[in-house]
Amino acid sequence: MRTHRIRIAAAAAVTAAALSLTACQGAGGGTRDEGRASSTTTTAPTTPAPTGTPAPTATPPSTPTAPGASGNESTSPQGSADAPTVPATSAAPGKNGKNGGKSTAGTVVDRPCDASAVRVVYSPVSRPLNHALLTVTNTGRTACNAYYAPVLRLDDGQAAVAVDQDSKPQAVVTLFPGESAYAAMILSAADGSGQHGRTSKKLTVWFAPRDNVGSAGGPAVLKLPAGTYTDSTTRVTYWQTSMEHALGF
Repeated sequence: MRTHRIRIAAAAAVTAAALSLTACQGAGGGTRDEGRASSTTTTAPTTPAPTGTPAPTATPPSTPTAPGASGNESTSPQGSADAPTVPATSAAPGKNGKNGGKSTAGTVVDRPCDASAVRVVYSPVSRPLNHALLTVTNTGRTACNAYYAPVLRLDDGQAAVAVDQDSKPQAVVTLFPGESAYAAMILSAADGSGQHGRTSKKLTVWFAPRDNVGSAGGPAVLKLPAGTYTDSTTRVTYWQTSMEHALGF
């Protein structure tokens, strides 16, 4: 009985020893595995960029807005200050007879013509008899008015040549640059009824101002053709828009 107990105790001891040895071996193996893992360098996997994703692009700096681009200021180039001043009204054909001139509708001209900005020409004509034509052309850069009739003096006479009042036009003749006006001189009576006949050599021409008092500027002095005969009936017409109108008196 005692022997049997001894054997059972020995068997139990052997079994416990075996179990203890197995546990130690398992623990030792795990330690060796952990040592090997701790000595190994681990590289983190690199995640590739998704295919087709564009690389980021640097944003360009914004361009400052130029003054005036907002509409508060004009960006148009300024006109030449040299360019010249153009009337704001539109040009229209003028009533200047056959002289080819043009006037400007609605333009108010208040400047009398004077000898400093015009050219005056005396021209004898064959018809009507004893007539001559005075032509005044605006050679200036601004328009002027040929008021009333030219104020004429023959040679050194004290009195002005008489004006034919029947020749008064309906309106003042305005001359824009390059345009002309006309006045006829009736030199002597066609029937010989005139008195104090003489040969005149010089003609002085003044221009009337708006109020017809005195003269506008200085005179133009013309040398008359040889043999120009005048008498007491010599007279001059108002300024006209065409030579036909002037010579019709």
